[in-house]
Amino acid sequence: MQVTETKNEGLKRGYEITVLAAELDAKVNEKLVEAQPEVELKGFRKGKVPMALMRKNFGQRLLGEAMQDAIDGAINAHLETSGDRPAAQPNVRMTNEAWKEGDDVVVEVTYERLPEIPEVDFGKVKVERLVVKADEASVAEALDNLAKNANNFADRKKGSKAKSGDQVVIDFLGKVDGVAFEGGTAEDYPLVLGSNSFIPGFEDGLVGVKAGEEKDVEVTFPENYGAENLAGKAAVFTCTVKAVKEPKPAELDDELAKRFGAESLDALKTQVSERLEAEFAGASRAVAKRGLLDALDKLVSFDLPESLVDAEASQIAHQLWHDEHPEHHSHDHGSIETTDEHKSLAVRRVKLGLLLADVGQKAEIKVTDAELTQAVMTQARQYPGQEREFFEFVQQNAAFRQQLQAPIFEDKVIDHVFGLAKVKEKEVSKDALQKAVEALDVE
Repeated sequence: MQVTETKNEGLKRGYEITVLAAELDAKVNEKLVEAQPEVELKGFRKGKVPMALMRKNFGQRLLGEAMQDAIDGAINAHLETSGDRPAAQPNVRMTNEAWKEGDDVVVEVTYERLPEIPEVDFGKVKVERLVVKADEASVAEALDNLAKNANNFADRKKGSKAKSGDQVVIDFLGKVDGVAFEGGTAEDYPLVLGSNSFIPGFEDGLVGVKAGEEKDVEVTFPENYGAENLAGKAAVFTCTVKAVKEPKPAELDDELAKRFGAESLDALKTQVSERLEAEFAGASRAVAKRGLLDALDKLVSFDLPESLVDAEASQIAHQLWHDEHPEHHSHDHGSIETTDEHKSLAVRRVKLGLLLADVGQKAEIKVTDAELTQAVMTQARQYPGQEREFFEFVQQNAAFRQQLQAPIFEDKVIDHVFGLAKVKEKEVSKDALQKAVEALDVE
């Protein structure tokens, strides 16, 4: 077997690999000998088929396997010797297309190698971590919001018209083409106007009604409505208004606390304080992480595989296009041109991704089975009633498991680097932290 270098430019590598015909023939014989004990042909007992007959019956098929094994073996041996780590699957092309049995096999192998990542003195990296305390004002504001969201409703003055935000208690009967349909009837139904819990137009049609009034509300079911027999159909709901109620904020007392699973108002205050502290800490970490990545982006520089940058730029352009066209769910939109902005962002992401992967590998950071299981459980909650099918999908899909592991691994590496960097804490207001979080959207 002969390996000749044909390209060595930056991270790009090219090799011509020649598998000699004699080597290929030897591999075929090796496979025939290995298979012979299990082969049984008419007229011969199992394991007693002559080698000449074995070659005649199975030689051609094994020749292709032997060729692939030889080429794979040559590439793996080269990568082990050179220490190269391809950025993507090497491109392998057979160059002697007129090959026939008995000829040498010549293939061209090209790839981009992953770069050598420079050592970084993380002790020189400075990061600011914003600190926000859950003070009494923040806790009081959160409690007030809980009370507003836990509205009670009290009857409005007799003859008052319903407003958006009010609750109306209604009986209704829905009909399409004069015929009542399944699921279109209810009694004593409490509906908050403006909650968008009914099909578009229904709640708007009840704004201004009074208790004791009967009103026909005309609506049209959306084209994508779940029930096919109703999708896109015009309907009339005959509604009898039994009560019109206005929202009344709940009192901040032990009863409110119990509605949120706390034993008392003091216990609810403690829970709210702890939740706020956790939210502030999470937001602060996100801001500090961006600061850390910005610092590393400026500090570290090395060659990047063009294939990875191009693929990332294409992915960014594709994602941004769908963000701008949320109504387009399929991928039949044709090619999307990448811009210099996409390329610049891709360079940053690829560089930092390779750096963090290298740091994690050198620090022997791993994602534990327990951490992966927790991530799977979190994802499964998004598919109520289909958890079993989701678990089976995850078990059978290694690529998806890798997608779940990637952010966990990155967060663990980031925490590792935080432990090495110079992190300075700065106490700020909640509003200042909020502005810093909003600034993260501008990348």
